Amino acid sequence: MAKTCQTYSRGNASESSSCNGSNFSSPGLVRFPCGVALLASFFLFCLFPGVSDAQSRDVVCRDGAGDFETEFSTGVVVRVGPAKNGELETRVCEAAFRWGDQNLVIADAATVLDMDAFGVDLGMGAPAAALQVKKSKSDCCVEYKIYSLRAPPVLLRTLTGGEFFSAADTDLDGRVEIWTNDAAAVEGFENFRLSDLDFAPPVVLRFERGRLLDASFEFQKSFDQKIAAVRAKLDLADLADFKGSDGKLAPAAGFPAVRLSRMRHAKARVLEIVWSYLYSGREKEAWNALAAMWPAGDLERIRTALLVARAHGIRAQTDGVSIPVPAGHEAHAKIFDGTVSVAALPELAPKHLAPKQEITPPKAILIERPAPMTADEMEVAQSESTLELVIDSAGKVRSVEALGDAQRTDAALLSSTSNWKFIPAFSGGQPVASRILLGVTLRR
Repeated sequence: MAKTCQTYSRGNASESSSCNGSNFSSPGLVRFPCGVALLASFFLFCLFPGVSDAQSRDVVCRDGAGDFETEFSTGVVVRVGPAKNGELETRVCEAAFRWGDQNLVIADAATVLDMDAFGVDLGMGAPAAALQVKKSKSDCCVEYKIYSLRAPPVLLRTLTGGEFFSAADTDLDGRVEIWTNDAAAVEGFENFRLSDLDFAPPVVLRFERGRLLDASFEFQKSFDQKIAAVRAKLDLADLADFKGSDGKLAPAAGFPAVRLSRMRHAKARVLEIVWSYLYSGREKEAWNALAAMWPAGDLERIRTALLVARAHGIRAQTDGVSIPVPAGHEAHAKIFDGTVSVAALPELAPKHLAPKQEITPPKAILIERPAPMTADEMEVAQSESTLELVIDSAGKVRSVEALGDAQRTDAALLSSTSNWKFIPAFSGGQPVASRILLGVTLRR
């Protein structure tokens, strides 16, 4: 069934872009306008697929569904969308740059293509577009291709090995991190598939003067939240059973199937705890946790295996480790106010002065939300919601607040904002953090 969605915001936007909002990247999601100027009013059609896919991340194009196109101030146009065979769209995705009469296809026949960041300063000395490319459904991971947006576009760096990559100014300090995980390094580790794990080892990267640094150590609180969540659901009886085993849990060990399954579950949770400490730069805590929960006779083997896996993963692509900013010296990025626009009154404004906005407002790349599943959810979703968003200089939502009637808050809409992607606001030609008002409503 098709639904019409309307979003609005206040102000004006100058850059052009387009998006086919009737296409979907993930079942069970409503796609709001993408690639259009936020600070304007617009309508589009949205589909309501009936099957949800909680494992799918929001992406611009999946299996030939979804389209995004925009032009940067340098005249470079980028398009992500269905590949075409003649005039017909196919069920695969492609991405291409266009400038003047030149054209550069950077990915074709891909299962998944996503624009993660556009016009963003990733610390490489040039405004960049960062795309995620998954070539086939059987691939565990994506390629993260970073291109300059100067004409002609140049490939600056390709990162591999993560299930996803997401650029964000996490602390709103003006520095952009790239969040990912070391999925390729642990796929098959100890005979575990990625689907057997709650998460692969998290990794936080940052470019500084063109060098790719591991910044995971700076975000230990995020790792600690994962550790606490895993510990909370770790069954102590299963852990004790595993600790009394040989650690390898080979299928031929003769354990009953149910018991073996429960011990493997405990083993996976122990690994997740240990590598959360290890990848966040706390080797002592990692080995202490390992010694407390792993079979003593297998400690040396598994410790060596963990170190080898990490050394051959994403860490092999880095140029070093970041140096945290000393306490008390943290920077704070200015958040530009885009909630109001400056409009001249013709009868009062001096004729020689043209009012200017402090910023070029953000534009949507991808905005999706879960489809309402009940009558109550539909009623709330169809009412007008006004959101105050803080969008960082990488185009990610750092905070959201619903304005108006707190009793009619659309909780699903608020939760979905953590996955939204924008072209950030610009001031003086530089990407900046901004605060905007965005109105969202569904209409029959």
